[in-house]
Amino acid sequence: MNRRDFIRRAAGGAALAGIPCLVAPLAMQPARAAVVHPFYGHVFPDLNDRQIPFASYLGKPVVLNFWATWCPPCVKEMPDLEALHQKHANVQFVGLAVDTASNVVKFGEKVQVSYPLLIAGHDGIALMRDLGNKQGGLPFTVVFDAKGRVQREIIGLVKPDVLEKLLQDMS
Repeated sequence: MNRRDFIRRAAGGAALAGIPCLVAPLAMQPARAAVVHPFYGHVFPDLNDRQIPFASYLGKPVVLNFWATWCPPCVKEMPDLEALHQKHANVQFVGLAVDTASNVVKFGEKVQVSYPLLIAGHDGIALMRDLGNKQGGLPFTVVFDAKGRVQREIIGLVKPDVLEKLLQDMS
């Protein structure tokens, strides 16, 4: 499947057709419910096709970044996320690709990160919407606390200094 078909399928044929990446402005929203978020019930394949339960990340704060190989802003922010990952060993960073595994594997040959990359495929759009990104724009980052509660949603490029402060405040 080519990227254009992938985008159309992922967006349910919406107006995304022909647009390489929908980028929304940075938006941050306050924390939500005080219980483990239902997102922790999902299981995603990694690049070796091992099934990784998202619940395995409970017990540490998590920075979950939805991204795609075909999204220039997503690729642009990866070095910033990698630097923060290196700096905050007590925080689990996870990249969740709204893409195919083969695209992510090829991409990983050029751009490498040390945090796990999991595959959501076209289901990633619905998952983002369930987490508060109603437009389904990429990149999209969700910060969970160690108990699995949403602390912040960031639509658009992450501002490293803002995310840094949030991670420091969570420690």
